[in-house]
Amino acid sequence: MPPDSDGPGGGEDWLRHARSDLALASAVGPVGDILAETLCFHAQQAAEKALKAVLVHVGIEFPRTHSLRLLVDLLPHAIRTDRVPEAAVALTDYAVTTRYPGETEPVDQAELEESIRLAQAVVRWAESQVRGSLPSTSQA
Repeated sequence: MPPDSDGPGGGEDWLRHARSDLALASAVGPVGDILAETLCFHAQQAAEKALKAVLVHVGIEFPRTHSLRLLVDLLPHAIRTDRVPEAAVALTDYAVTTRYPGETEPVDQAELEESIRLAQAVVRWAESQVRGSLPSTSQA
């Protein structure tokens, strides 16, 4: 049985953490010692936690992972038809490769803005899924 949606570890709790990461990603631009790569990491984390909120809400267990592809593939087919979760998969690389020097090219402003836009869309989508339906354990 999934955790109470409003309680610790429930869908709303995961959404609270997703919104926190989204706020960090969106709060400031890359200035001073703040790297665009770090802000993109927080955008990825927002999307990851939002997807996990939906999975918790519908009673689907998931492994500890940063792979948004894996999380999207775990979503019930009835809600996977929306393009938003699929678009989130593009954020996966920000979970690891952009966090370490020399792994990738630096992130530019346009890429940062796109990562934030994608994360915002996923968080909004997850909020509508968690708040718009009753919890279920079906994977239909």
